[in-house]
Amino acid sequence: MASIPYVFLIYLFPLLLILFLYVTHRKKIEKQNLILQKEQFEAGLTEPVSLHPVIDPAKCIGCTACADACPEQNVLGVINGKAALISPSHCIGHGACRSACPVDAITLVFGTEKRGVDIPLINPNFETNVPGIFIAGELGGMGLIRNAVEQGRQAMEAIAAAVSKGPKPDGTHDVVIVGAGPAGFSASLAAIERKLDYVTLEQEALGGTVAHYPRGKIVMTQPVRLPLVGQVHFQETTKERLIDFWRDTEKNFNVKINYGECVEKVSPQETGVAVTTRRGVYKARAVLLAVGRRGTPRKLDVPGEEKDKVVYRLIDPAQYRARHVLVVGGGDSALEAALALAETPETTVTLSYRGEAFGRVKQKNCDNLEIARQAGRLAVFLNSNVREIRDADVALEQQGKILDIRNDAVIVCAGGVLPTAFLKEIGVHVETKHGEA
Repeated sequence: MASIPYVFLIYLFPLLLILFLYVTHRKKIEKQNLILQKEQFEAGLTEPVSLHPVIDPAKCIGCTACADACPEQNVLGVINGKAALISPSHCIGHGACRSACPVDAITLVFGTEKRGVDIPLINPNFETNVPGIFIAGELGGMGLIRNAVEQGRQAMEAIAAAVSKGPKPDGTHDVVIVGAGPAGFSASLAAIERKLDYVTLEQEALGGTVAHYPRGKIVMTQPVRLPLVGQVHFQETTKERLIDFWRDTEKNFNVKINYGECVEKVSPQETGVAVTTRRGVYKARAVLLAVGRRGTPRKLDVPGEEKDKVVYRLIDPAQYRARHVLVVGGGDSALEAALALAETPETTVTLSYRGEAFGRVKQKNCDNLEIARQAGRLAVFLNSNVREIRDADVALEQQGKILDIRNDAVIVCAGGVLPTAFLKEIGVHVETKHGEA
């Protein structure tokens, strides 16, 4: 009998040691998370881009599943036993955290109390308040490629269910898909899979906004499921590889896309919807708008912006070789454009951003920008604004001083403007979200 406590201690001691080491490590991590969160907040980096998680502390068990699932580094972490946003500005709306949470403690919301986000109102089936008009992808707030692809598939499933009811009038398609970006292309594949009579319209090229990303940009890092294709595993996939894959898929499954056809008007009808382009009018029982929200670039509204040397996206850095280039903006697109140009031989690169720090960007881009700046490959002007664009230079204002900088080209990467007027003309309700699902 006397030996029982001794045996018990033999087994108990290792367990207590493991528990001690676990608790010590956990406290260390939580301390690091708290320091990082404080640094982010002191720098003013408190506002997520758009879609982001809100954690219910009453439900959260502090298991770290959400932080482990997040593809971005140091966005989520555990503080005082509960999950929290420690780098809010780095959240880009993957939504993986919500799926990973075992106790349903996470809600994905748009905007914050301080920063509203305009979102078209859609129901769970992606239909707007106007019957027959559906929205998916970036236009509906899902800018992430993986999420947009999934929405395109889901929206088409909802459309297929809707158009299956009742007879189809003569000369009417089941659905017109506007846009061949991630959501629109996925929807087109789903339409084929569902054996729907569809028409896909794209004013530019396959890929939509993705096609205008800089060369070599990493656009996919996670698997995605495409209709007809199945699960596709992407690892550090560049823009070029992704579009090549889509082109192969387009050919293999005979996806019909009308390129160079811009939609001028969408008109609800008694028996469906009419879509007007320069080539004619398409009648359909439903329309899926997958046009993105960057079709109308946000402008600087300064003298000289109408000059030919001003563009709103970088496609090929090589065309700016041996030139003086100003990049304007503080998001990922601006940083990636500046970095790509900095790798171009003999090119002088200046990056101007009105904020005091780069918020809402990937940490990798911030780190690479700092490396390039320290190496002298580019110049960075924070708290600066473009005041005038001239033939041979630009005027930047920084802390009340005007700086005249030699310039051959200006690339404005300030995001896009929601096509609110277009949506309102159709009758679609648009709501400004302030931290709402």
